[in-house]
Amino acid sequence: MFVLENAVRHYDWGSFDEIPRFVGSGVNSEPVAEVWMGTHSMDPSLVTHQDGTTQRLDEIAGSLPFLLKLLSARRPLSLQVHPDLPTAREGYERENTLGIALDAPDRTFKDPNHKPEMVYALSTFDTVVGFRPTAEILRVLAPLEAPLAQRLHDDLRANPGFAGIVRLVEWLLSEPIDPSQIDAVIQCCRDLLDQGLDIKRAYATALMIRQDFPNDPGVVISLLLNRLTLQPGEAAFLDTGVIHAHLRGLCLEVMATSDNVLRAGLTSKHLDPRGLVACLDVGMSRLARVTPQAVGVTTEIFDPGIGDFALAVTQCSRGEPDGVPLLDAPDRIVFCTGGEVELVSARDERLKVRRGEAVYAGPDDGTLRVYGTGEVAQAYAPQDRDALRSRLVDLV
Repeated sequence: MFVLENAVRHYDWGSFDEIPRFVGSGVNSEPVAEVWMGTHSMDPSLVTHQDGTTQRLDEIAGSLPFLLKLLSARRPLSLQVHPDLPTAREGYERENTLGIALDAPDRTFKDPNHKPEMVYALSTFDTVVGFRPTAEILRVLAPLEAPLAQRLHDDLRANPGFAGIVRLVEWLLSEPIDPSQIDAVIQCCRDLLDQGLDIKRAYATALMIRQDFPNDPGVVISLLLNRLTLQPGEAAFLDTGVIHAHLRGLCLEVMATSDNVLRAGLTSKHLDPRGLVACLDVGMSRLARVTPQAVGVTTEIFDPGIGDFALAVTQCSRGEPDGVPLLDAPDRIVFCTGGEVELVSARDERLKVRRGEAVYAGPDDGTLRVYGTGEVAQAYAPQDRDALRSRLVDLV
């Protein structure tokens, strides 16, 4: 087993205190958005050996199929979509051929892998994700008397369904939208809220996003998206091709090992609206709440059934003097989400881990047991897709 030293990403949407407080390091002078745990080539975790030498995790474990992140959003992330495998491979090769450096600001594809992901909430976590059904979008737009909203309403009524919604998004991202048109939509949202009216939190969400991005068409696009709130311990699966923008909160994200993001708004980063729309044209990808599978009284398995990743969350207490066994897997990253625990391998190697610390365990470590009072989340790649698979409840 190895304690991991993990890369930190300081994006402008991150919180100044949430992750630092979680890991016990105090308030930071710049926003702390993400902590990466895994073997992605852009920011692999490091391990320190007993002799003091440092080594990249991928040099020990090879390329893990999953990436685990601790994420804290103080304000909305970019309006984004993650690509499927063929799109990622083609885009990665194309940008390599063009000679675009991997760390260039205008680079979209950082690797040739797809990026489905699962969000596990550590605090109340809010996101807008996936398109609302056509009938619901029409109900959201109908009371908004602003010309832009009425045009969207009429266009969707004439061309309903998923393809019609995608055409609205494409038009909003490709045509110059005067800021006054967006302001008029927002004013209508505000007026309806003052009257005590909202439809599935659509108007309140648009007002919230507008605080940080007043002239961005993504504010209007948010009216077309589902508002989803996860409470601590709840999880949602986002397949490739699902449009989303996380709003606020602290979570664990577990995903295929990829950093491929196609953005089209609500960000200062490189935009690829055409690429985003092309991913949407693939079709309606799966968006679902993940109902965990219980293992005894100590562990819940969050496995969306795609093979790249799953998350097992285990609680332990002093009332279990023999410890609690963790789910077996060849390669695991164990992240302490609460308390302070001791991990013991089949070889009787022992590591004490407190909240915010992560450990890699390999095949030679065998079954791990956890002692103490706390909670750990174990990211791993399931070996049998039918074993301990969670139930998915589609959101659309």
